[in-house]
Amino acid sequence: MTGAHHDLSGQLHVALPPAEAFVLFTPRGEATWVPGWEPRFPVRTDDDTAPGTVFETGADGEHTIWVVLHRDPGRSISYARVTPGSRAGVVRVELSPGGDGGSDVMVGYELTALTEDAAAELQRFAAGYAEFLRSWEAAIAALSPP
Repeated sequence: MTGAHHDLSGQLHVALPPAEAFVLFTPRGEATWVPGWEPRFPVRTDDDTAPGTVFETGADGEHTIWVVLHRDPGRSISYARVTPGSRAGVVRVELSPGGDGGSDVMVGYELTALTEDAAAELQRFAAGYAEFLRSWEAAIAALSPP
């Protein structure tokens, strides 16, 4: 089997300060701007950012299992993620104050393909990563103010 590994990172800007922008990158918070993002929690939790929290998603027709690894509210959150039979890895989000009162957000994906077919899909994801983050920035910018 020939797999692939990609360590990707990039930045986007959010017009909210880090303390407010942080919630957009939490399991439940992403549902406000990611179409089809509906996290399911096998164990009820009031704090979806607590390390060790497990949730599942089915966005884009893919079953993915997530585990919160670390969180520093208003500053960073990281997740382990596994899409069985496809890819596994870690997603990191780090927020820092932007010059305009908003947030600069670094998003990193460190992913390993588990099959040859997944390696080709991961290569396509890597090639489009900058555009992927631009789509996040646009979706968040389109949110109506609360």
